[in-house]
Amino acid sequence: MKTIGLIGGMSWESSHEYYRIINETVKDYLGGLHSAKSIMYSFDFDEIESLQHQGKWVELGQLVIDAAQKLEKGGADLIVICTNTVHKVADEVQNNINIPLWHIVDATAENINEKGLRKVGLLGTKFTMEEGFYKNRLTEKYGLQVIIPEEEKRQIVHDIIYRELVIGIIKERSKAKFIEIIHQLKTMGVEGVILGCTEIPLLIKQEDVDLPLFDTTTIHASSAAKYALRT
Repeated sequence: MKTIGLIGGMSWESSHEYYRIINETVKDYLGGLHSAKSIMYSFDFDEIESLQHQGKWVELGQLVIDAAQKLEKGGADLIVICTNTVHKVADEVQNNINIPLWHIVDATAENINEKGLRKVGLLGTKFTMEEGFYKNRLTEKYGLQVIIPEEEKRQIVHDIIYRELVIGIIKERSKAKFIEIIHQLKTMGVEGVILGCTEIPLLIKQEDVDLPLFDTTTIHASSAAKYALRT
């Protein structure tokens, strides 16, 4: 079994889910008392959030590179960044380590392609929805058409993530807003919706809507665990 190096704390709420899903996946495959071999470097999210909203991505990227290098030196065989937004610096991280970085977009896109969908909605932070690092990879590498909500709705999603979900606050009112936004995406012709923030699945579940949802937390964590089990 390979050792998974987890870069977490962004937020710890979703990192907790990564740890749970990875270990449950290993147990499902191997049974008995088996669990995953893993090492986690967990950030103080306040520092990361501040750099994000100041646009200091070079500084943030260096922190993540340092974390990945420490995990590699500690014996990790692959790196998992336990968040969607910080994949903005994923290429720089991969260029500075000698082990694979298990990319969240690749894992998600492969899952979408397996289901035969071509036009998908994307929800996440404004960084994820508006900047090219996420959408372009989905489009250019996997041929997907990606639709995002209108500007006002993007701000609503962003604010709920940073003001509520990353600190574990779950509100029915916010859930209703997400459901409304997903319905609007459906009217725009999307065939499924990517929950492109690892905290969103804490709020929205598949049973809440009639469109297929792609829970990036579960997809990313379980695929990394399956990779770690390959011989």
